[in-house]
Amino acid sequence: MTVKAELQALVEKMNANPTHIESEKDRVFQVNLEESGSLQLVLKAGRVSVAEGNPHEPEVTLFLTEKNFSKLLKDDLNSTMAFMTGSLKVEGKLGLALKLQELVKLYQ
Repeated sequence: MTVKAELQALVEKMNANPTHIESEKDRVFQVNLEESGSLQLVLKAGRVSVAEGNPHEPEVTLFLTEKNFSKLLKDDLNSTMAFMTGSLKVEGKLGLALKLQELVKLYQ
């Protein structure tokens, strides 16, 4: 399964059971993948969508490989260790990067 397909599966799971995202503010998380460019996870009005490229202004941008993003989507990435070793870089609001990991964990 490609990383885009994994992300889409997560989005479908979140939208099917929006309990954990209904109260979230509208946000844009951007992920810059070394191998395949940018994806955005857009939370708006209790729904989640994926946009390719960067059509929206992100509050936080994560820079990582597809392999590490796949691990993050499966809650198999120790993001603190990845950040400290440089395999995950964050630009913008660091707290939102942690929020994204928290949301992913809720939908595993």
